[in-house]
Amino acid sequence: MTTSNAPATTSPPAVPYRTLIWLAVATFTTGIDGYVLAGLLPDIAADLEVTAALAGQLVSVFALTSAVAGPVLGAATGGWEQRRTILAALSTFVLGNMITAVAPTYALALGGRVLAALGGCLLAAAVTGYVVHLVAERHRGRALSFVLGGWMTATALGVPVGLILGQSTWRLPLVLVSVVGAVALVGIGLRLPPLRYPSSSLVDRLRPLARPRLVAGLLVSTGVLCASYTCFTYAVLILQPSHPAGWMIIVIMCGYGLASMLGNAVTGRLVDRFSPVRVLTVILAALLVNSLFGALALSLAAPLAVAAGSLAWFLLAGIGNGGHAVPQQTRLAAMAPGSVAVVMALNASAISLGSALGGGLGGVALASGLSPGHLPLIAAAVLALTLPLHLLVARWTRAAAARS
Repeated sequence: MTTSNAPATTSPPAVPYRTLIWLAVATFTTGIDGYVLAGLLPDIAADLEVTAALAGQLVSVFALTSAVAGPVLGAATGGWEQRRTILAALSTFVLGNMITAVAPTYALALGGRVLAALGGCLLAAAVTGYVVHLVAERHRGRALSFVLGGWMTATALGVPVGLILGQSTWRLPLVLVSVVGAVALVGIGLRLPPLRYPSSSLVDRLRPLARPRLVAGLLVSTGVLCASYTCFTYAVLILQPSHPAGWMIIVIMCGYGLASMLGNAVTGRLVDRFSPVRVLTVILAALLVNSLFGALALSLAAPLAVAAGSLAWFLLAGIGNGGHAVPQQTRLAAMAPGSVAVVMALNASAISLGSALGGGLGGVALASGLSPGHLPLIAAAVLALTLPLHLLVARWTRAAAARS
């Protein structure tokens, strides 16, 4: 006879979409928060009476704080009841955004961004860990893709939403992000069941970090995001010569986000049917081939061929970059099931690091005299290093499993 008070971790029959929708809304708020300010830096600079470069630090400090604080907070809160952790993280994120939205000075706005980043990075780790522990393994890929779909939707809508809402004031998008976050907060409080991870000490949760194969696995995330942001950061420079109208870039960026959502949804289902390692191998190989295709397309002489080829390259890159997240997170969670919160926080840091490295690498390439059309070739070089690293981690993991 089945009892009604069985723990949530005992193999539920299916994906609880009505519960997880609130986590998807939460990831949407944190995802869109990273994009809504991107097109509004001149307005922010004028309003807060700082340079555009200083205004840009409101974006940079969010990513840097997330990268540094994520693993620390993930380790420190791994023993907490996880619904409370998610509620605390989302509350902190909402509060930080509201502080920035009403800040009369640059210093206060910067402090609000730091506070929002602390909540956002903990929320990202806690949500992923919660889904991994709540949902049965046979449904895990689909559940992760559903929750991460909120973040993918944010990539599709972030820049245009920020530009449209920010026409009156740059503060309005942040207010609306906070409102949506508050709605998610209520939904999570009402619908999310309590969940506590198996008991372990902080030392036990940190022990997997001494495994070189786990560190190498995290570097795969860094490599994928480095290759992605080498091009994505400078997408306007790459695409504008063949797509000169301003509306074209907005539409293409929306298309990239939608392609990312498609990749995320498809691979979520594939992971439930096949090995996440196999799915990730196919994605990395496809991204490598697509980067080489992009470099070739951008080197063509015929303008129409460049326009069509560059568009195809960019949208296919969106599918691959969006599709890698679920198999990578599923693989990492399986490598350290007792330390999921810490591993997911570290993966978020690896992603932030890869994004920063990609932007820097692309910037250095352009400063050295290379044209934007050469950036896909540099991305291909990064992927050419990442794919063998991924295969090495897979082989390493199989060998470890055979010995145990």
